[in-house]
Amino acid sequence: MPDMTFKEAVETTPDVRTCYQTGLRALGGDSEKINLGDTARCEGSVDIDGCTLTRYPQSNRWDYCFSYKGEAFFVEVHTANTAEVSTVLRKLQWLKDWLNHEAPELARMKAQSQNPYYWIQSSKFNIPKTSKQYRQVVQEGIKPISVLVLR
Repeated sequence: MPDMTFKEAVETTPDVRTCYQTGLRALGGDSEKINLGDTARCEGSVDIDGCTLTRYPQSNRWDYCFSYKGEAFFVEVHTANTAEVSTVLRKLQWLKDWLNHEAPELARMKAQSQNPYYWIQSSKFNIPKTSKQYRQVVQEGIKPISVLVLR
């Protein structure tokens, strides 16, 4: 059986099955923080946070996922300061658990060519390189970036 498309993977995931959007539409204004080399190769996006709010109202939910060149990327747009590191790490753990238990088809599409998880800073970066929080984000592989560039 051929691999599923991103849209099919979304539609087989009960929590987000009605949330598929074409291109980067699900990201709304945050789509400006994503720079794709070939926008025609973007196979769609999902607002994970918005779609899972009612089911997981007390959870630190991850923001978005989108597919580019057949791989799924997961993006959190969030304040990048020392006080918010623990929140974003909780969101990342929630996402990994959600993918494993609730979204196995999306999990199978996770980018293999590079890190599938990205923290995009919503404003300036304020996590000192000497802080334990900086070491934590580097260790988890989600050091905040201002723009995600995929070629």
